[in-house]
Amino acid sequence: MPDRGPRGVARLVRAAGYSRAGLLAAIRHEEAFRQELALAAVLVPLSVYLGHTGGERALLAGSVVLVLIVELLNSAVEAAVDRVGAERHTLSARAKDLGSAAVALALTNVLLVWALVLW
Repeated sequence: MPDRGPRGVARLVRAAGYSRAGLLAAIRHEEAFRQELALAAVLVPLSVYLGHTGGERALLAGSVVLVLIVELLNSAVEAAVDRVGAERHTLSARAKDLGSAAVALALTNVLLVWALVLW
């Protein structure tokens, strides 16, 4: 069985470094992520103020954080597809469109959750 690298705390430290690198790459290279991050910087603190209960605050803030998560996954799909090749292919276009649709649904979820909680 091949060595799978560090274990325990060393593995967690390495994983945290990869996560940090991914977030920094998204901030540097993904305009949509930067825009959504700026929106989150406003909406997450606002969710603490507007939510009356812990559950409401969690729903409001969580819906916003979900957009960031989905955007990161969409960016990963786009990067992987672009890595494969620059030529147009229907499956590449479909993969990118599906990722974009996921982000659109996550943004729609924000609107729906905020409207329902605040109404």
